[in-house]
This record gives sequence, C-alpha cells and structure tokens, in this order.
Amino acid sequence: MNIQEIQNEIIEEFAMFEDWEERYQYMIDLGKDLPLINAQYKTEDNIIKGCQSKVWVHAELEGDKIAFTADSDAIITKGIIAILIRVFSNQHPKDILEANTDFIDQIGLKEHLSPTRANGLVSMIKQLKLYAIAYQTQLQ
Repeated sequence: MNIQEIQNEIIEEFAMFEDWEERYQYMIDLGKDLPLINAQYKTEDNIIKGCQSKVWVHAELEGDKIAFTADSDAIITKGIIAILIRVFSNQHPKDILEANTDFIDQIGLKEHLSPTRANGLVSMIKQLKLYAIAYQTQLQ
C-alpha cells in the first residue's frame, strides 16, 4: 500500500467517530498496538527533539524501504507516533520525502492538540523525513 492509500484509510477510520473523545481513545488504542522499539534503541540519540514527552524512533533500511519502530512515555503521543509510523514505515525514502501530510489536517488532529503536542507532531514528521534523507543518500 502506498503512503496516500494509507493516509486515506486513516481519514476514513477517523471519520467513523462522532467526537474527539472517541478519536483520542482510538489514538490511545493505536499506540497500544505500536510495534515496540527494541530497548537498545531507547537512547538519547533516538529521542525526538521538540517533543514535551519522550518519543524514541529507530529507523532501519530493509532492502530499499525504511522500517520504523517507536515508543513514547505518554499515551496520546504514542498514538500520534503510531499513526505516523503506519503511514511512513515500509516505504521508499523518496516516497517519504515527497509525501504530504495533509491527512493530519483532514482528520483534525493538529487543531485538537495542545500547542506543545502540535509542535511535537511537527518534530516527529521532521525526524522521520530526516531519516528518509539519510537513507536516500545511502541508496544513491
């Protein structure tokens, strides 16, 4: 499945919920299902700067696609990174770099986050794209 198809799937899933309380609960559930980052990668180097809570992300090149794993010490933040990893994991670096993240606005996520969480969301996307830049360079 490509990035746009995954984003469309997420938009449809969020549209099923009546209100933001249900959407937050869904995000928490997504966070619980997040494939956990290996403990050895829970280091300072893998913490995303700009997030109020701790978010660790690890990226590995598997063939010509990037596989991401992550964790967070906050349940909502863990749900947010779970959504981003679902979109960007197992994709080509070039596709990650070219992807827009309009789906975040379409599901209303940014406007329903506190300013610090919204900044953290931007930092998470930035970090995933930085990994894509690094691996894109390796593949060339």
